[in-house]
Amino acid sequence: MRKQLISVLLALAATGGLAACTPNTGTGQPSATPGTTTGSPGTSSPGTSSPGTESPGTETPGTGTPSTPAPGSTPPDAETTVPAPAPPAAAPLPSGPGAGDAELSITVKASKDGKAANYTLVCKGGAAMAESQHPNAAAACTSLKDNAAIVNPAAPPKGISCTQQYGGPQVATVTGEVNGTPVETSFALRDGCQIGAWNAAKDILGAAGGAP
Repeated sequence: MRKQLISVLLALAATGGLAACTPNTGTGQPSATPGTTTGSPGTSSPGTSSPGTESPGTETPGTGTPSTPAPGSTPPDAETTVPAPAPPAAAPLPSGPGAGDAELSITVKASKDGKAANYTLVCKGGAAMAESQHPNAAAACTSLKDNAAIVNPAAPPKGISCTQQYGGPQVATVTGEVNGTPVETSFALRDGCQIGAWNAAKDILGAAGGAP
């Protein structure tokens, strides 16, 4: 009888020790240790971002995309090219005697593509200056003093017809300044009016000047 009682007490003690070592959590799994959190190491909760990453719509300082100019506007660093205005046409010189001052460059060709004869004419008060390089500078300066308009003639008046005659392939240009007025004139022999203008300026055009 004593042996049976001891056996029952030992069985009860063993059962109580097992219950103390393995508490029942209701799920069959050991409960977590208080103060600890679950989750894999290195992961973050939803709504947080990892270091070095950015939320959509943000921009890293110093790496922004250049702004796009508005349509029709010119970028600040773009170069603009504005065409230069055309120089005004030289006004015809008045007919008759003048001051006789001139600085002219004269080119005469036997044809449009022919070899050019170049002259320089410098006049002061109707007298030829030493820097002139002209076959007859004295006569040219006298002609300019008597009538400066011969190197810049006016166009024929409206209603005046020029005779249709051909004087030759010669061409000439006179550029520079006469009595303070810019001069840029072309001479040819394509009709009666142009032949008359050439002959009036033959002393200026030099030895090659004049209609044949």
